[in-house]
Amino acid sequence: MATEVLSRRALNRALLARQGLLAREAVGAAEMVEHLVGLQAQEPHDPYVALWSRTEDFDPATLSDLLEDRHAVRTQLLRATIHLVTARDALVMRSVLAPVLERHMSAGSLYGGRLRKAGVEPAEVAAAGRELLESEPRTRAELRTLLGPRWPQADPTALAQAVTYLVPNVQVPPRGLWRRAGQARFASLESWLGRPLDPDAAPDELVRRYLAAFGPATAADVRAWSGLPGAAAILDRLRPRLRAFRDESGRELLDVPNGSLPDADTPAPIRYLPVYDNALLAHADRGRIVDEAHRRRVLQLDMISFGSVLVDGFGQAIWRIERDRARDAATLDVALLEPLEPSDLAEVEAEGARLLTFLEPSVGTREVRIRHLSTA
Repeated sequence: MATEVLSRRALNRALLARQGLLAREAVGAAEMVEHLVGLQAQEPHDPYVALWSRTEDFDPATLSDLLEDRHAVRTQLLRATIHLVTARDALVMRSVLAPVLERHMSAGSLYGGRLRKAGVEPAEVAAAGRELLESEPRTRAELRTLLGPRWPQADPTALAQAVTYLVPNVQVPPRGLWRRAGQARFASLESWLGRPLDPDAAPDELVRRYLAAFGPATAADVRAWSGLPGAAAILDRLRPRLRAFRDESGRELLDVPNGSLPDADTPAPIRYLPVYDNALLAHADRGRIVDEAHRRRVLQLDMISFGSVLVDGFGQAIWRIERDRARDAATLDVALLEPLEPSDLAEVEAEGARLLTFLEPSVGTREVRIRHLSTA
């Protein structure tokens, strides 16, 4: 029997359906965070935009409360970047993803190489750093100051990086709370949650969950999402419990048996995504959601700090908010990557106005400004 071929649009609609981007879902914040296997959180308020775009009647206080009550944490995980995950996922994922983080302190890495050149073993620094993080939350600047005298020959920044890469940790509140700000202060993950890492955690279940939220996908996609080595071997172990497809280029795509596969012509609403949303980053080939020419253009213009606007399911515009405190005003600046139909433009403006109200509920004046990127 020939393997079914999935078009770019079919893969797009599958991704949108599994991400809650075809229709907002009536689920709680914790449930959606776990379904998505975490939310990118390099920008502290990005998880709030991600959930606003995916869940019905999202109340940002619910996510903020999860962080304050230690039912969710902000921590370095996938690709060694900051993610917001539930507490129970943190204990599993940090155990599975340890090799990804350790690679950033290997002899061939920037900071690991600096330490070894100075005759310092990163593991020794991590042990000293763990004691510091378990006594009280520390910033990287404080870690540099406290560790520097012990290893005066070493780069202080490399010392601090060794701790945050090698010691399971969290960025403690108020960092990441709704409409609040705070420095990135680190505590050890186990001391913050009062529980050890899961000693039985294995990558297979994590990859299966990835397929449920982002599939169908290739081994290269799994690597791009997680940073894990050995993605092909993991998929081979899972293969008896998976179904297989091909994309239009002939690549094999694997998927969970019950993963949603909507019709390629299913209408897709306008959706605003935050800067580093995993829907945009979780595949080696991002063509299922972003045109490569558009992606290169954004990179060339150094506009990577903008969020994305999905039109007909694909990234066709970018956005950011400009705040003018003197005028008590906020403007949602939307830059189009290609011309849009009048009906799409109207909905981009309407959804943008809703987003702006969500993010700036108390500002005196709100405006949505739509322009073509060439006028930037």
